Amino acid sequence: MTERLPGRRLLVIAALFAVAACAADDAADAPDWVGDIRRAVGAVESERGAGQEYFEVTANPQLTNVFVAVENGTAAIPYLYVDGTLEDPAPALDVAGGHSFRADAITFDEHLVLASILTELPSSTVDSLSVEGGPDGSVRYVASVRSEAGGVLDVVVGADGAVTSVTPL
Repeated sequence: MTERLPGRRLLVIAALFAVAACAADDAADAPDWVGDIRRAVGAVESERGAGQEYFEVTANPQLTNVFVAVENGTAAIPYLYVDGTLEDPAPALDVAGGHSFRADAITFDEHLVLASILTELPSSTVDSLSVEGGPDGSVRYVASVRSEAGGVLDVVVGADGAVTSVTPL
């Protein structure tokens, strides 16, 4: 029996590598625009200086919206990031307050953040991914997912793509 144990360990290790390879293949299906969240924030920080506060950053296949918190969190300056270029800001918007975060709070894995959704709902479309400010500078990641039938879900995921809640809209 002791002679068979190393063989079984090798089979288990081989199976784990196969599962990891499949996960990596699934991760390759993540939309390219997910990376625009960090690129857009980087462009804003290059324009305005490091250490900006953000209310929300939302990316979709066409563009990325960035809402920079200003005036002690009572206003937001909206930016558009399109085709790798940061557009001039729109006029400031008055806001009733809300949670904000800094760039370093964005910790999601670009290849995993949508992997569970893409795997579990393969016939659905991820329309957007938002990073929203939470208490004490934290963030939450919310994907807007549309089914073939037209229903829409807000799916909150962790930085690793683990689904934490689903809200039908």
